[in-house]
Amino acid sequence: MAKRTVKDLDVRGKKVIVRVDFNVPLKDGKITNDNRIQAALPTINYLIENGAKIILMSHLGKIDHKDPEKKAAGMKKNNMAPVAVRLAEVVDTKVTFVPVTRGPELEEAVAALNDGEIVLVQNTRYEKGESKNDPELAAYWASLGDLFVSDAFGSVHRAHASTVGIPERLPNACGFLVQKEVEMLSKAVDTPERPFVAIIGGAKVSDKIAVIDNLLKKADKVIIGGGMAYTFMKAQGGEIGTSLLEEDRVELAKEYLAKAGDQIVLPVDNVCADKFAEDANTQVCKSGQIPEGWMGLDIGPETIELFRKTLEGAKTVVWNGPMGVFEMAPFAVGTNEVCKAISELPGATTVIGGGDSAAAAIQLGYKEKFSHISTGGGASLEYMEGKELPGIAVIGDK
Repeated sequence: MAKRTVKDLDVRGKKVIVRVDFNVPLKDGKITNDNRIQAALPTINYLIENGAKIILMSHLGKIDHKDPEKKAAGMKKNNMAPVAVRLAEVVDTKVTFVPVTRGPELEEAVAALNDGEIVLVQNTRYEKGESKNDPELAAYWASLGDLFVSDAFGSVHRAHASTVGIPERLPNACGFLVQKEVEMLSKAVDTPERPFVAIIGGAKVSDKIAVIDNLLKKADKVIIGGGMAYTFMKAQGGEIGTSLLEEDRVELAKEYLAKAGDQIVLPVDNVCADKFAEDANTQVCKSGQIPEGWMGLDIGPETIELFRKTLEGAKTVVWNGPMGVFEMAPFAVGTNEVCKAISELPGATTVIGGGDSAAAAIQLGYKEKFSHISTGGGASLEYMEGKELPGIAVIGDK
């Protein structure tokens, strides 16, 4: 990797600001899943072992700064205090939580740090200027540290004060999480071993236009499943009943089909339901032959076989977006089978681009079966679109 990593910095005795992704799910003030904390531990533990004074910054949830009432509710709901409690349980050092984002209390806590100790700063989004990359805020935060480490892959596609503003002002590097993300995504998307098969799912064509565009230039086959497939079926002149349709994208789908030909692989049959519910009546319908009043909610058995055959022999697979409404058991079969097919490919580099497909793979028990499951849905999506990620671009090269 061409970017500097934390190992390229001399961190001993230095105040190192680390942008982590502790945007964990909370229910009644309790963390329901600490995956994001666990993902940051390799970098944090390296800094502890190498005697850095560690200042951790993260956002948590969203805060509406336009409406005073909503702002107060957001700040109460998205307080980092529970994260500090969990972090203290999983690291072997002192963790000090500072409940503010600026001022004497924060400055004194940083000044009191011993080598190998941690200060966790309150939610960066408490600051209105965070998401605008306010220069005054970025300069203030940068003044607290000597070095900066970017380890929040889930936020590197955002040019915020804590992701871009601070590293513009300090010597910087990537943490191990960001390093791995960039290496794996780059290996899969930019320098793939062939055959390279991309699988795009999810609800809407409009969300994935740029991804489809970019991957059609790079992949040998692009499999399209999920809700977006019905817009393509409509473009082929098929009947799709009450399935998800983006009427304004039908012409675009026609263009893709005309341009890409058999490079695009679409479902040939679908599991259809008479309502959007777990207890709906279901039937398998051929693609383009979905009866009135019925909607496609998953790929059918023939499609599972077609997708499995398309994946045979693939050396690189990138997957983003589920094949159906996987949250409902009757419509999770397609996503599960695609997951299984990818996980069984011998010697292939297999990468899931975060978001719903990552959640599905983990939920279905395939976490260990992939080369890499991205921790950043939006960031990995933008990487697959071929966009520059500002939080990576700002980091200096080796």
